[in-house]
Amino acid sequence: MSANHEQIVAVVTEIVTGELGLAADSVTPSTDLRSVEGADSVKVLRMISRIERHFDIELEDEDAFGVSSVHDIALVVAKSLTPDPS
Repeated sequence: MSANHEQIVAVVTEIVTGELGLAADSVTPSTDLRSVEGADSVKVLRMISRIERHFDIELEDEDAFGVSSVHDIALVVAKSLTPDPS
């Protein structure tokens, strides 16, 4: 699947707000998801799982759990979508 950064951010934002029951405009690309009320470890796992299914990718644990914002997650997704040149 090919997607640009804005599309990835939009999908990640939709998944995050849906999983946490938040209004779409309450989460921005720079929102620190660790500080969002209700973002416990189970919900974070579900968000990561939904993101992986949506983009048909598998994120490395250190990549998936080493980021804190929608923007950072989008960068990790984009990296996973980019073919390895080797």
